[in-house]
Amino acid sequence: MKKAAVFFMLVALFSMAMFNCPPPKVTIQVMAYGNEANQEGQNWVRIVENFQKENPNVTFDYELLYDEAYHQKVTANLAGGEKSTPDLAYFGPDARWGKPWQEAGQFFDHRPYMDASYYDLKLIPPMGPNGEIYEIPLGTSNICTTLFMNEELVKELGFSAPKTYADLVAMVPKATAAGIEVVSIDGADGWAWGSCLMSTIIARVSGDANFVSKTVAGKYQFTGTEWVAALTMLQTMVKDGVISSKSVGVDYGTNLANFGNKKALFCVQGQWAAGSIEKAVQDVTILLAWPALPGEKAAMAGTVAAAPSVGYGLTKKGGSNAAVRDAALKFLTKYFYSEPEVTQRLRDGAIVAPILKNYQVPSDIPIIVKRKVELAQKAGVTEVIDSYLTGAPNDALNAGMQEIVKGTKTPEQVAAEVQALLK
Repeated sequence: MKKAAVFFMLVALFSMAMFNCPPPKVTIQVMAYGNEANQEGQNWVRIVENFQKENPNVTFDYELLYDEAYHQKVTANLAGGEKSTPDLAYFGPDARWGKPWQEAGQFFDHRPYMDASYYDLKLIPPMGPNGEIYEIPLGTSNICTTLFMNEELVKELGFSAPKTYADLVAMVPKATAAGIEVVSIDGADGWAWGSCLMSTIIARVSGDANFVSKTVAGKYQFTGTEWVAALTMLQTMVKDGVISSKSVGVDYGTNLANFGNKKALFCVQGQWAAGSIEKAVQDVTILLAWPALPGEKAAMAGTVAAAPSVGYGLTKKGGSNAAVRDAALKFLTKYFYSEPEVTQRLRDGAIVAPILKNYQVPSDIPIIVKRKVELAQKAGVTEVIDSYLTGAPNDALNAGMQEIVKGTKTPEQVAAEVQALLK
């Protein structure tokens, strides 16, 4: 009996030791974005320090770099092979932020490990051919084709938010008589035509959210009917008086000033321009997707072109190590993407809207920011042209659209020039 008692006591002690043993040590190699002088870098350091205090078994071995220094180090680290490849890094799915990781075979699909009760997965765009999610975005996609509407001014002229392009055309006579433009755009900035307008037109006309990348990949041609029809829409807008041919002389600041000074009913720009609109006008400004355009396909109704946000993601190396993967995901979900942290990013203007499920905007957030969140949460997302079309072809497209608006080139001519350069 005594031997049995001793045996069971030893088993009990062994079991207690097993249950009370500290968790194994884990080191996570990270390429983090920011520096000690900017908020992004300072936030990273603060969040990591908090995590390590509460999880002393986890060590973050990170490099904190910013701008070109970051991109150069990414290239160098990936070229060094598995040993210098991080477990966790800051990147995105587009050409600039994602291509090096893709070429190195380091993309890792996070879908099986993302908590659908915490993240609103419908707010995260697919990043791979089969819907893969390669990184957890800082926020919803960066909306580039926002139509800002001065609701008060539109109502003064007897109108309401447009549901169709014809509704915009109907506003032209009264707006012109009052010396007001219908839609203002900073047409002197070539990129604005592509990023802020054509990106949504081509998706609507083609009926394909991924038409741009498919064109760049060679599946479609710029000389095809879809691109020519989309470019012709610019001619139509000028002819109808919705956009002025003089807009090619308007720069970014003047565009926003015209809208803020009630010289335009609507303004075309990316969502980031919201904070630069005249304070007195912000509260009466509504953020819209473009209304239904002539010839658009029903599948793309109400969509906006938006570039997927960058964020932190596991590499294939980090995701293949269960201990590293679990610790990194705990850090991301419970700390880096916690509700207080994403709310602060929303306040700072670092994101359009959080990707958290059932997120409620705090009551003290400026109303124009709340409206950004509303648009991001309800609008379908399509591709932004310059996320896929780069270099000379993109430059030719942007300059060509300015020529179309001025009336010095036809849509067919511009399409042919871009296609020739793309080859």
